[in-house]
Amino acid sequence: FFCLETMNKSGISTVTQFVLLGFPGPWKMQIIFFSLILLIYILTVTGNIAIICAVRWDHRLHTPMYVFLANFSFLEIWYVTCTVPNMLVNFLSKTKAISFSGCFTQFYFFFSLGTTECFFLCVMAYDRYLAICRPLHYPTIMTGKLCAILVSLCWLTGFLGHSVPILFISQLPYCGPNIIDHFLCDVDPLMALSCASSPIIEHVFHSVSSLIIILTILYILGSYTLVLRAVLRVPSSAGRQKAFSTCGSHLVVVSLFYGTIMVMYVSPTSGNSVAMHKIITLIYSVVTPVLNPLIYSLRNRDMKFALRQVICAMRIMQTS
Repeated sequence: FFCLETMNKSGISTVTQFVLLGFPGPWKMQIIFFSLILLIYILTVTGNIAIICAVRWDHRLHTPMYVFLANFSFLEIWYVTCTVPNMLVNFLSKTKAISFSGCFTQFYFFFSLGTTECFFLCVMAYDRYLAICRPLHYPTIMTGKLCAILVSLCWLTGFLGHSVPILFISQLPYCGPNIIDHFLCDVDPLMALSCASSPIIEHVFHSVSSLIIILTILYILGSYTLVLRAVLRVPSSAGRQKAFSTCGSHLVVVSLFYGTIMVMYVSPTSGNSVAMHKIITLIYSVVTPVLNPLIYSLRNRDMKFALRQVICAMRIMQTS
């Protein structure tokens, strides 16, 4: 690997690009990893686009729950796109280099989109709480205006949450080495490569991350606790089954996503190996997004019907 540096005004060498080691191994292993990740990426993008199209084309799905789901699917597409294409290139690259600006751009979007996902899961939990616990008031509370406001707040707060700490981290001096033993630009490897010790910035970043994760998961668990209590009181078994089906799919997504990010950014991880960090990151950044469309579509009758219509429409367009 090479270390490309320039000299700043004070005469100190400055790193202009980083090397992402990814998953080192023989060439055949790199090809296998490339093929597997590429397949997962294609499935993720295709599945989430299908959900967006189904919500867009089926007027019965023009409700707050499916509007949130469509935004969530749009978010997942960008969440995997900010890391996976570069990972695929690195599998086939000899240098495995990423520019300084490219690294921090990826770093910013990865954490901003991840934070936005936390807020969307909160909003979706709130929507299910209103629909099940306060069904008579649901149409008057969850209006189109409130739905648009909640969607906008999720995107806005998600992209502002880590902007200041990441800006400060990008301003730290990086004078070498430039090798990151990861497949993406994450906070701990970048902080370890900085020439200047900055525990305050690192502490602020982890505090903001932990606060967002803990507050959102507590809110989600609280909402679904109230939902569960309400569902158990429903006299109709069909009504209970429908409510459990919808909320169950949400909880599976929450468990997959929060279970891994809490291990990485809330619980102490100093004892975990670098390989374990990579595996955990791979689960919540690549594996979870491909499972979400399957979870939401397979456990939802309306979504399955809408997806069938989308597939039929596509077949008609191809044959005509």
